[in-house]
Amino acid sequence: MADKTKDQENQMWGGRFSRGPAAIMEEINASIDIDKRLWREDIAGSKAHAAMLAGAGIISTDDAKTIIAGLDQIAGEIERGEFKFSAALEDIHMNIEARLKVIIGETAGRLHTARSRNDQVATDFRLWVRGACDELEQALKALMRALAKKAETHANFVMPGFTHLQIAQPITFGHHLLAYVEMFARDASRFADAQKRMNECPLGAAALAGTSFPIDRNATAQALGFDRPSANSLDAVSSRDFAIETLSAAAITGIHLSRLAEEIVFWTSSQFGFVRLSDAYSTGSSIMPQKRNPDAAELVRAKTGRIVAALNNLLIVMKGLPLAYSKDMQEDKAATFDAIDALALSLAAMTGMISDLTADHARMLSAAGEGYSTATDLADWLVRVLNIPFRDAHHITGAIVAIAENKNLALDELPLADMQRVEPRITQDIFDVLSATASAASRTSYGGAAPDNVKAQASRWLKELDREI
Repeated sequence: MADKTKDQENQMWGGRFSRGPAAIMEEINASIDIDKRLWREDIAGSKAHAAMLAGAGIISTDDAKTIIAGLDQIAGEIERGEFKFSAALEDIHMNIEARLKVIIGETAGRLHTARSRNDQVATDFRLWVRGACDELEQALKALMRALAKKAETHANFVMPGFTHLQIAQPITFGHHLLAYVEMFARDASRFADAQKRMNECPLGAAALAGTSFPIDRNATAQALGFDRPSANSLDAVSSRDFAIETLSAAAITGIHLSRLAEEIVFWTSSQFGFVRLSDAYSTGSSIMPQKRNPDAAELVRAKTGRIVAALNNLLIVMKGLPLAYSKDMQEDKAATFDAIDALALSLAAMTGMISDLTADHARMLSAAGEGYSTATDLADWLVRVLNIPFRDAHHITGAIVAIAENKNLALDELPLADMQRVEPRITQDIFDVLSATASAASRTSYGGAAPDNVKAQASRWLKELDREI
């Protein structure tokens, strides 16, 4: 008798079965704890569908108005925290439909005319992912704006540039920050591109073959802000590449965030001391009172693993599924929701850290001159002034660096006579290019690290980002 009660509660498919599901079947089959966050999208899709059914003469206008009013009441209940979700009803779609029946009676049963849970969930999920792309784009642009502002005010802060994590050449802190602006701009464009490709409405594809009812799929697509209805009913209900593409963009963004977070960890260490985070973005140690830990950066770095794992998760779920719908696809939302949540939180945390950090110019400048970082400037001077082929200039510079290293002197501290023993034509003018500040200032080629370049690029980005507000 208990099983029969469950059957009656679940009007979706109870008529076909003489017994209810086993408890473990109910547990593995239910997705309401995950997909209840799709309630806004589900109600929006149902309202559009009801309006279309009335417009096409499939249900009466009065029935559509009654359904839409009932859906609005349910939306209010959920917003106020009054709605009781039931695992026995499996998912958000049946939870809302069951509640609608309680509110308006048998008329609720007309809402599911000419649709299936397959096209319903595909529509809901596309709407949610499309909205997430919008929000992530805006979050990325907020981070880009914070980076560009910091770059503009730190265009003259000379710091070491690294390759292999070894000091390579002097650059500017502003130039370094703008590198991430470029990366995050590409990330934002990937979300925008994904959104364009996913903006086709599955509603009306029904279970897999479409419907015999004279529905107007253009009307529902337009009502929900889609560019067009999807052109193939099988593809509409069985594809999740829109989520995979979004997770791919999220994973790339996460990797960029992780690289920046890693550098913040380095920069705030006592060995580097390039930047400092305030108490707002630092934590202490339970045993070592002197510690200031960049935990926010470390957590951003770690959350990238969850985002990349979500992409891998969904790829594996989808890789062997025949058309059209399989229950495996119920697993698409948990990974996607988790990844998008993690990315949104990481973007907010990184925006806060970038806005918060203060840079130590003296420490950066001192480090920029270490490791014979202006050796390339010496070689370039030999090419430019003495017309020496670069490969020969490279060899001459290497010999001069060896002398400086043996004497434990920086290049701009080495006596001219020592340089002239390697190349007699070198003049006093060489010292004009051997400081870290002069080196950075000389990088005036397009995209280079010179302060004037940095100011121009930062200004350009800020103007572009302000136009998009």
